[in-house]
Amino acid sequence: MGEQITVAIDVLEVGERVLATSAAYFAGLCEQNGRISTTRMDQYQRSLFDLAASATNLAAARQLLNHAHRYQADEQTRGQLVVHLALLNAATAVQELRGQIDLRAAELGLDGSTPVVDLNGTAVTTFLRQQRANQNIETAAKLLLQINNSGPNGLNAEQRDLQAIFRRFAQEKVAPFAEEIHREDRDLPETMLRELAQMGCFGLSIPERYGGFQNDTQPDHMAMVIVSAELARASFGTAGSLITRPELLAKALLQGGTEAQKQKWLPLIATGERQAAVAITEPDFGSDVARLATAARKVPGGWRLNGSKMWCTFAGRADLIVVLARTDPDLSQGHRGLTLFIVEKPAATGHNFSHTTNGGSVSGYAIPTIGYRGMHSFALTFDDYFVPDVNVIGEKNGLGRGFYLQMHSFSGSRLQTAARALGVMTAAFYEALKYTRERQVFGRPLCDYQLVQHKLVAMARLIQAGRQFTYHAARELDAGRGAETAAMAKFFTGRAAEWVTREALQLHGGMGYAEEFPVSRHFVDARVFSIFEGAEEVLALRIIARGLLRECL
Repeated sequence: MGEQITVAIDVLEVGERVLATSAAYFAGLCEQNGRISTTRMDQYQRSLFDLAASATNLAAARQLLNHAHRYQADEQTRGQLVVHLALLNAATAVQELRGQIDLRAAELGLDGSTPVVDLNGTAVTTFLRQQRANQNIETAAKLLLQINNSGPNGLNAEQRDLQAIFRRFAQEKVAPFAEEIHREDRDLPETMLRELAQMGCFGLSIPERYGGFQNDTQPDHMAMVIVSAELARASFGTAGSLITRPELLAKALLQGGTEAQKQKWLPLIATGERQAAVAITEPDFGSDVARLATAARKVPGGWRLNGSKMWCTFAGRADLIVVLARTDPDLSQGHRGLTLFIVEKPAATGHNFSHTTNGGSVSGYAIPTIGYRGMHSFALTFDDYFVPDVNVIGEKNGLGRGFYLQMHSFSGSRLQTAARALGVMTAAFYEALKYTRERQVFGRPLCDYQLVQHKLVAMARLIQAGRQFTYHAARELDAGRGAETAAMAKFFTGRAAEWVTREALQLHGGMGYAEEFPVSRHFVDARVFSIFEGAEEVLALRIIARGLLRECL
């Protein structure tokens, strides 16, 4: 097995050289005055999206191979499965890259290049044939069905204990409400909020000196990943997203808030005494944050907010809403004219709310959605709503810095979204595994059939690759880097979750479509992962591809 992993790494490196050659080609086309021009990149969107997707797939494959390396001599079934999944995943990523290049080499700047010759060479072809052969996949399926899971995750003892605590909580306290909340679009129970607060959920991103559970000197994003995945596995719309908004507000405060603001707000967020929501997106601009139009007008003692926001999850129940608004009326300033505000309001239940104070108002209604229910995503309207000066994040020094503070906090939220996607697709995978064992078709269990086994193996390898890639991104953020890695992890797991839940529902047949099984909820919930916290197209073009090209300058 160890020799095969070495071969797989060699094959991945061939693919990486191909991508580096293509990236250098596009860097030359898109360079302007020593920088990568967005305008020039937009002329090659299709190719750059594919470049970003292929780079992400290879990066995920490398992390799964790194994980499998520790099991290369393991004779236990669980270890053997991880190695099989890692080798198969590497072969699949490289095969998909070859398919991209086959008819488009010239378009990708690769016509006749040495790396492409190597990619189509005997060594790579032999590896792909061996790993993607039916017999090899069926061996992996046999191992999977023996242990009834996707293999070891590589967590240490302390992390496994944390996982076990929140898995038990999710199964006992979250799962019983999940279907009712989803189907009837109800509010999540207040008791759940209180219990999660007591368990320290809302303080995972907050340093100990401010009442949280984060080490003051050494960040630990893994705890957030583990907790998010376990809660989302039980119910994404009920509990799986509860710690995202505290993460966004805490990161913005830690990066740009005054010491007085940190002392005031962070302990309240950590204990769950104040629940947060985030209002960034607007009806006409979506991911184009620099063009936001919600305006903040200076008045004595504070600011008056006017404008509309969309997709503000949990805005009804929240006591605090982080609002990105334009404080410089000169639209030519773009993102340099934006500021972050902490907007206070009373908590409200249900699908509508309205609050009037100091001669202004804020109101909202829950947008009907196919999934991701329970917390509700609101459309908001601010009409001369007053916000005091002390609620400008950073106060005077925070004016015009809102965009940068928000972008800083997005790395953590994207990592958390990757974790939530892991939780949802893991839940769907186990539903499919259970159903295919129990369901008899033509006198045999569904899992006995070759095509079903191939689907289950593909699910398991995507889950393992996404898991190890997300863990890697968490470690990168702990080290003070990894914004692009977090974006890639979110991009990968979002797409994987959509496919895994689709196939899990497919294996249930009509029963999956009929909402009798939780897999239908996982399917509709998973669709949002490639849309929010940065649409996959924006992540691919503006972050991942741009990063690849920037490295070539």
